[in-house]
Amino acid sequence: MKQLQEMSEREYFAFIGRRPGMFVGKASFHMAAAFLAGYEGHAGRHGGPSLLTGLDEWLVARRGRDCNHGWPGQILHIAMWDLPPPDEQRAITVLFELLDAFLAEREATACVRRPE
Repeated sequence: MKQLQEMSEREYFAFIGRRPGMFVGKASFHMAAAFLAGYEGHAGRHGGPSLLTGLDEWLVARRGRDCNHGWPGQILHIAMWDLPPPDEQRAITVLFELLDAFLAEREATACVRRPE
C-alpha cells in the first residue's frame, strides 16, 4: 500500500472513504463532510489548491436543479433519493463517490487544457 504522502488527492479521499471512522472518530456523514471542509480550509489558508471549488455548481448540474444547500446538503439529496429512511453509511459512500467523480472530471479537464 502506498504511504499517505505518496497518494494523489483522489487516492487519499478514496482511502478515507473506505474507513471514515478512522479519520473522524465516528463514521457519520456530517463528520466526513466536516473533515473535507477542514481539509479545504487548511489548503486555502496555506496557499494550496482549492479542491472543492466548483463542487456546488457541479452537483447542481448533476442533479438538474438547485436548492439552498451547500455541497453537503446537495449530496444528501442525491444519497437519499431512493432510500426510504435516512441511511448514514449510504450517504458517506455517495459523498466519496461523488467527490471522486468531481475530481476525476476536473483532472480530465485540466489535462485537456494543458498545452503540450
